[in-house]
Amino acid sequence: MRVYLRLLLAGIRTQSAYPLAMLAGLVANTAFGLLKTGILFAVVDSGGGTVAGYTLGTMSAYVWLSQGMLGSVNMWGGSEIATRIKTGDIAIDFMRPVDVQAAAVVTEVGRGLFALLPRGLPSLVIGALVVGMSLPTTPVQYLLGVASLLIGITVSHATAYLVTTMGFWLTETRGITVLYMALSGLFAGLFTPIWLFPEWLQVLAQATPFPSTMMYPVDVLSGRTTGLDALVLLGVQLCWLAVVWIGGHALTRAGRQKLEVQGG
Repeated sequence: MRVYLRLLLAGIRTQSAYPLAMLAGLVANTAFGLLKTGILFAVVDSGGGTVAGYTLGTMSAYVWLSQGMLGSVNMWGGSEIATRIKTGDIAIDFMRPVDVQAAAVVTEVGRGLFALLPRGLPSLVIGALVVGMSLPTTPVQYLLGVASLLIGITVSHATAYLVTTMGFWLTETRGITVLYMALSGLFAGLFTPIWLFPEWLQVLAQATPFPSTMMYPVDVLSGRTTGLDALVLLGVQLCWLAVVWIGGHALTRAGRQKLEVQGG
């Protein structure tokens, strides 16, 4: 466990080496947050002040919490391990006395956790000051929200790892990555809450791990989902974490048996 803790800290230190990139990310978060606020506030107003259970305050919380998570949740599907698979450097990783999957995911989670400080929290503060929002008032809800957030970040990177293992069999994985980006952004609730979707599309979204990466943590953190319902969402997140982790483990073992060095 000490090895993986060090890998987590290494991920944090790696991300901290790019302060200007973090600042640029914060500027982008703020710009798109204001744009989303204007659009979604118009949707709420058109519904007479509430739509799908969202008021202006809770919709604002959704916007700024989701924007704040952008630097921590993997929505683009790529990772360092994808490059190592393509170049063949993954063969060296297999020789190390650590689990390749766990090491890769833990390192990426460390990077995501650091991004919460220069991008996540400032985005939330800017939203609260400029627009205002409704947030929970009980400590228990915040504890549940933090737990959901941590699980969501882990699920996102574990899912991205699962996708990158396709590189063991494919020479080029950019097509899969683009597809991942399109589906993850839509079904995670990045563009709009999935609860505004038609019922059939909500069902389809919830049949994927993507809502567990962003939508569910936002619902719990914002106080839209409380009590037993919040615990249910955490349970769903943990189930998806187990599914994608087991899938990634299985594909890693299979890929190790059929490793084909690409280039390098």
